[in-house]
Amino acid sequence: MKKYVFVLDAIEVLEKMLNGRHVEGTLFIDKDTGRLTFRPYHRLSREHKMVELLKKTPWGWVKGSAKRYKRYSSIPKDLSLVDQLTILNEENELAKQALVDQHIIESI
Repeated sequence: MKKYVFVLDAIEVLEKMLNGRHVEGTLFIDKDTGRLTFRPYHRLSREHKMVELLKKTPWGWVKGSAKRYKRYSSIPKDLSLVDQLTILNEENELAKQALVDQHIIESI
């Protein structure tokens, strides 16, 4: 059985398909005309600023995004507690220094 599909925004849909992209949308029977109809979704692209590496530390990193600063530290468990705490303090100081440096660079 053959069915004809009425495509809304047919030129836009055809351009996307010719570029090798998938077209998402809804397929329904129109109440007014009774025809099978396809309506494509008009989705906005999500463009956001990528996370930028501010400083690489010996045990992790400090990164900055548009709204937040992120810090990561990974310390081995086989070190003594004193060594772990010392490394955490050093990492914290390095992260704070990276934020100060970033602030100075942005204010210039």
